Amino acid sequence: MGAAIFMETNPFLDNNNLNDIITLIERSRIIAMQNYITAFMEYLNYEKGLSVNTQAAYRRDILKFSSYLKANNLKTDPTIITRHYVMGFLSWQLDQGTAYATVARSLSTIKTFYKFLILEEFVDVDNNPTTDLETPKINRKLPEVLSIEEIDKLMQQPEVLKPLGLRDRAMLELMYGTGVRVSELLSLQIEDINFTAGFLRCLGKGRKERIIPVNKIALDWVQRYLARGRNLLVKSHLERTLFLNAHGRSLSRQGFFKILAGYVEKAGLHKEVTPHTLRHSFATHLLENGADLRAVQEMLGHADISTTQIYTHLTRVRIREVYQQCHPRA
Repeated sequence: MGAAIFMETNPFLDNNNLNDIITLIERSRIIAMQNYITAFMEYLNYEKGLSVNTQAAYRRDILKFSSYLKANNLKTDPTIITRHYVMGFLSWQLDQGTAYATVARSLSTIKTFYKFLILEEFVDVDNNPTTDLETPKINRKLPEVLSIEEIDKLMQQPEVLKPLGLRDRAMLELMYGTGVRVSELLSLQIEDINFTAGFLRCLGKGRKERIIPVNKIALDWVQRYLARGRNLLVKSHLERTLFLNAHGRSLSRQGFFKILAGYVEKAGLHKEVTPHTLRHSFATHLLENGADLRAVQEMLGHADISTTQIYTHLTRVRIREVYQQCHPRA
């Protein structure tokens, strides 16, 4: 109907010209969406200070939403996107078999995107399509945890007479000894560890600095690595990254995953062990031995205490197991 009226008021346009104009309009809408996304990513980086990995997750989610809109011939201009578009996207993900956790994260990303658009006055607060949209309820799966005996077995696997084996033992001891995330571990610089005071400095999510105590065993293995391992790996005296690969460069996350998986298999551990498993084990073992929940929250770098409380569930499970095994009437 609109096209016919447009033709009547513009007699010099034929159908081909009209199609070209419609195509240009659609392209301008797509470009507008891309500009909003670019501004959003700059906001996450410079103002929110989120990590590279977190930014990448936000970008993937918002681009997937944009692709869904385009694939279904829906308007991509975020200033005119409706609540039905967002709900349709979430329903489509569920229909595709997407995990509830991923769908919940997608909604969280879109909500954050619109908070940014409202903050920058690109969208009026009354036109926020995510208002009152509920995040799907997720049954949180308790993380896998290694026992102290399994931790000891894992630590014994690296061949510490070799530079790479010495590096691996130091990495595993430091990760389990401090509960740092794998990204935090691999970004550590030599000067981030204070061997005299027994503390480690790291930048966590949102580039927030925290100081974590390091046990003597972990410090000892890091010192051995610095004395007899890293000096054989490093290629440039300007390189300050603590843990290096065989080429003298920073170790990647994928590289660490492969290293850990190899040692898990070598140790004969029949559990799904990831770098986060060492972090979970660190927190659980502290709480099992009487550590204060707030102190564990601080060491883990959790912004919300509720995130740390999942480990109290783990310790209750362990207490129940001990009771069942040891009480004569259990």
